[in-house]
Amino acid sequence: MYRLTRAIILALLFSSIVTAQNTYEFLRLDPSPRAASLAGGYVSNNDDPNVIFYNPAGISSLEGKPVSFSFFKHLLDINSASLAYSQKIEGIGRFGAGIQYINYGSFKETTPTGVEIGDFNASEIAFLVGYAGAISENLVYGANIKFIYSGIQDFSSTGLAVDFGLQYLLGEKGWRFGLSVKNAGSQLSKYTNVSEDLPLDVSLGVSKILQHTPFEFYFAFDKMNEDVDSFGDRFSNIKAGAEVKLSKVINLRFGYDNERRKELKVGTTAGLAGFNLGLGINTKGYKIDYAFSSLGSIGAFHRVGISTHL
Repeated sequence: MYRLTRAIILALLFSSIVTAQNTYEFLRLDPSPRAASLAGGYVSNNDDPNVIFYNPAGISSLEGKPVSFSFFKHLLDINSASLAYSQKIEGIGRFGAGIQYINYGSFKETTPTGVEIGDFNASEIAFLVGYAGAISENLVYGANIKFIYSGIQDFSSTGLAVDFGLQYLLGEKGWRFGLSVKNAGSQLSKYTNVSEDLPLDVSLGVSKILQHTPFEFYFAFDKMNEDVDSFGDRFSNIKAGAEVKLSKVINLRFGYDNERRKELKVGTTAGLAGFNLGLGINTKGYKIDYAFSSLGSIGAFHRVGISTHL
């Protein structure tokens, strides 16, 4: 049963190999535990190097040389990790770099009659480099270029994509607005003779720091580019989150993902699917983050990360 469950999950994750669905769907995963605890509504963030995965314009407001590493415990033996870094080069602007990696584990290869003949692995990775600058005092922009590799058994595919982003910042009032276009590109090489689309995603977001309070709220609408039945449906993929600074050391975070809750609904109930909880600890120059994301009756995701300045 364990092997069967793993095989089903792998088949779903790689269904794009034999169908006309998007490929490289791992790019939609939230690599950052802080972002995940806020349900992924990170398109307006600008104080975390991991924002390069959500909106490259966000790195323009970073200071120093921040670096962040995150580990993502998926279901069963599926694990993922990410690395993000940013640095300003005087006279040119601020650059960033990131890596997203996911490993689906090892699987037994069998003949049609069930005879084991060996093992095979499946994994995917994306490397990206980004740049951000200012258009005006309040308007900033950013762009990434990313190389993607995906492999399962004897099949493999590579792709090239770009991300674009804008942010409008009203720092004195605590408002940040963000727009991003992610994964615009195509395959360089295909798994088979079928060409597939990348998971293009247009996102809008806003965040607000409530003055004289420890609260910051995040809202985002993802997949604004997808076909829907009505204009109102474009706003059904809402993500909402809140971060509460309990002290200089501890931050508490909550998030709600409406799309995930709808997708994971079983019968008339979805349990806690779509709800996220996170904790941040800032101590001695390090930021340690943890996120719990419920999948309802299926299980849950756990993410941990650590950030600092070089």
